[in-house]
Amino acid sequence: MATEPATRTTTAPATARAAALPASITPALLRRLTAQVAAAPDATRVTTHAPYTGLPLADLPVSTPDEVEAAFTRARTAQKAWAATPLSERKRILLRFHDLVLARQDEALDLMQAENGKTRRDAFLEVVDIGIVSRHYARNAARYLGPKRRRGAIPLLTHTTELRHPKGVVTAISPWNYPLSMAASDTIAALMAGNAVVQKPDTQTALTALWSLDLMREAGLPRDVWQLVVGRGSSIGAALMDNADYMMFTGSTATGREIAADAGRRLIGASPELGGKNPMIVLDDADIEKAAEGAVAACFPSAGQLCVSVERLYVAESIRDEFIAAFTARTEKLEVGGAYDYSMDVGSLTTPAQLRTVTEHVADAVAKGATVLAGGRARPDLGLLFHEPTVLTDVTPDMTVYGHETFGPVVSIHTYQDVEEAIALANATSYGLNASVWSRDGARGRAVAARVHAGTVNVNEAFAAAWGSVDAPMGGMGDSGLGRRHGAEGILKYTEPQTVAHQRIQGFTPPARIGPERWAALLTGALKVLKAAGVR
Repeated sequence: MATEPATRTTTAPATARAAALPASITPALLRRLTAQVAAAPDATRVTTHAPYTGLPLADLPVSTPDEVEAAFTRARTAQKAWAATPLSERKRILLRFHDLVLARQDEALDLMQAENGKTRRDAFLEVVDIGIVSRHYARNAARYLGPKRRRGAIPLLTHTTELRHPKGVVTAISPWNYPLSMAASDTIAALMAGNAVVQKPDTQTALTALWSLDLMREAGLPRDVWQLVVGRGSSIGAALMDNADYMMFTGSTATGREIAADAGRRLIGASPELGGKNPMIVLDDADIEKAAEGAVAACFPSAGQLCVSVERLYVAESIRDEFIAAFTARTEKLEVGGAYDYSMDVGSLTTPAQLRTVTEHVADAVAKGATVLAGGRARPDLGLLFHEPTVLTDVTPDMTVYGHETFGPVVSIHTYQDVEEAIALANATSYGLNASVWSRDGARGRAVAARVHAGTVNVNEAFAAAWGSVDAPMGGMGDSGLGRRHGAEGILKYTEPQTVAHQRIQGFTPPARIGPERWAALLTGALKVLKAAGVR
């Protein structure tokens, strides 16, 4: 491990630069946002702290189970009117929300940085995400949700239509790592489908979720159609599950298993998007400079606290040394610190628990023989929760970091001899969320990508290409979850399909003048003709 910091810092200490909250986060804003929590006026309060400095940030009211029940009661009443609202009006509200988010993005960026500790450039990607998702579902919901003619049982005589009805009230539980994207993007699809939503954001980043709710109401959403509650899962989790018509959860695999089991017992749908130990394969024909740059973008956004970020790098043996030199050089140049501007490359971890996990994973690996190529240390000189972007090699299966998700700025480099070995190593995990493949030959890269066990695979890109392709589904395989967000599946999961079939003239029951045996023979002949005619 290096004895001197491997990562450059700012001229002024980050703690000094980030000590004061930005001017946009005023007491008036905090009062307006916290007042929108579905909780009693005299509720117990909980204080959150800014990761950059550890200073108090927000004083949030805590919802009780009874207040969660009351929120669902209001939501059910509001949902009936919302479901009857024309799609054109829902579209208008969503596009207005799109415009408000873009126009007031500085406020959102300040809140995300203050609550989460990420850099401004990482926070901005969440604004971009909400813009893309809002526009997509506003302008494509009619295509996804409108009545669809289906082939009838008897050609020309059976008129069959597929309809889509909203589930009712959706519970959404969103995490702290991407507080705007995860709070708003899944909610957008549920709302557009005609549902109401009762949401529990992580308490640490509740202000950002409340900000998005505030803007959605300003855009015209009726007040009780989307409500937010605050509290620990151990206190209000049962009420959130017991009243849900559908459960959307983003978080850990362990909690996702419990939620899926509870949803199964209630016979309601659930879409848990869970963890990952995502691989990146650098093929022997890759552009090394571009792949190294891509690896930095894959491994260290939001200080590695991203479900689709890369924690395992597989590099062809023939280009190992060149790639490592290029990648570590870029890693060592990253600016680490806390600043409410675009000057930083890597920000803070969000919680003490996450810093503890990162430091323990690195320490365990080093103790068992891993080599630190860059970084490797916490940086209390920069702030409470900063850690250097860290590159490890000589990582073996007995080390915790080898197979367990770190969820921090740590990546392990491994080598392989041929493509078959690379694919086998990439797939040697119970997870299957995201992956990345780098090659000068696009067709070759796509062929390898198709063999990787992951819900999304990017070629010559870290994760943003697949994530931003919102017309296509995004989600995990294996321990990375069930269901999908984005695309048709991302909105249809919030609906109940209904088939309406109108039979005309003659159905399958034999008419009175023809006996059942004769009727059976006629139908058999008709089936043979339909097959011969190529009817589907």
